[in-house]
Amino acid sequence: MTVRAASGVLRSATCIALCMAVTSCGDEYRSESAPDLDDIAADYLLLELAMEHHDGDHVDAYYGPESLRQAAGDAQLTLQQIAEQADELAARLARWPANRSNRMELARIDGLSQRLTALSTRVAMNQGTSFSFDEESQLLFGVAAPNYDAGHFDEILEKIDALVPGDGSLSSRVNAFQNRFVIPKDKLADVFDAAIDECRRRTLEHIALPEEESFQLEYVTGKPWSGYNWYLGKSRSLIQINTDLPIFIHRAVDLGCHEGYPGHHTFNVLLEKNLVERQGWVEFTLYPLFSPASLIAEGSGNYGIDLAFPRNERVRFEKRRLFPLAGLQSDEADRYYALLEHLERLGYAGNEAARGYLNGDMDRQEAVQWLVDYTLSSPERARQRVDFFETYRSYVINYNLGKDLVRQWVEQETESSTARQDEAALRRQHWRRFERLLSTPMLPSDLVD
Repeated sequence: MTVRAASGVLRSATCIALCMAVTSCGDEYRSESAPDLDDIAADYLLLELAMEHHDGDHVDAYYGPESLRQAAGDAQLTLQQIAEQADELAARLARWPANRSNRMELARIDGLSQRLTALSTRVAMNQGTSFSFDEESQLLFGVAAPNYDAGHFDEILEKIDALVPGDGSLSSRVNAFQNRFVIPKDKLADVFDAAIDECRRRTLEHIALPEEESFQLEYVTGKPWSGYNWYLGKSRSLIQINTDLPIFIHRAVDLGCHEGYPGHHTFNVLLEKNLVERQGWVEFTLYPLFSPASLIAEGSGNYGIDLAFPRNERVRFEKRRLFPLAGLQSDEADRYYALLEHLERLGYAGNEAARGYLNGDMDRQEAVQWLVDYTLSSPERARQRVDFFETYRSYVINYNLGKDLVRQWVEQETESSTARQDEAALRRQHWRRFERLLSTPMLPSDLVD
């Protein structure tokens, strides 16, 4: 093994833990990759777990042997040692005599290489290195978001202005209108349970999941995000919903799909089943938040909402099922959903606020005001968004750019055949490609090739 403890000699406990990690994952479905590639993957995994001690946000999920996590703590690797050993592993991968006909092996090597690039970048950031917003997102997530000036959003804002007329600023009018559709706190559990049940039912019509899969739902406060999925392994998740700010009725389906079905929970269940258990790829027992995997995760989570709930079906379900559970009137629902379509088109304005703020071209108040003016957020939501920028930085691109790239890849081979297929057949084809995306070691670069 190449990963060494601080003394320069690999400790026996670490070596034992690494061996456990490699041999305990997927013995029945062992990958055809050479054993040394499994060794590189295990060495990489220890570096990620060592990074967890320097950066509390770095490891999003880990469900491998706890002995390996303990070994990473015992090793006490410094940031510099993590950087040096990541470079060593990257060099070994670059020299790897891969079988060019083995597409899975090539995908594994490419995935490990890009994970190591992201890890080295995150180490450098923790050491004080500054990257521009676009440089950072390219190194961490494999892509950079397009740039838009304020004029790009003016036409959208004009349409919203016509849809929500009245006195006061456009942002204040939009927020006053949306506030008619807030789920009362004492109704949240009923509404979310119904939404998630429907998200799951629609997903299971197209994707087979293990019988034991499940999740626990919690309502929390004091977070910079609206929802979070913590994957626990063995097809289980903890999903948390932040109730700091009022939750609009459409967010029940959004979060139910994005965090659960067919989003993050489904994604992680399929990766565990197909890559950890069947292939024995130990690196997939860990999800590094700041890595190319996040563009796939967030992009598929957002695209999965539209896939599970085509617009007309979604509006019908929410008006008939969720509005009554929330005690809301649906007489203005059609205008509400028209507004939501326009607001989604303002999504990239959030990227511009993050880019300006993180590049130092905007201060905090200017970023908040940009979000109020160009995403029409309330001041409270805008401040929460800037809190998110401060914590997760360029991660914001994964939601909108990720969704666009996932949609493009899922639908690219079906666009030309739309006229020859009925809508149901086309939808089944999209679900098949979507499941393939969630079940294989695809990278952002695969979506744009």
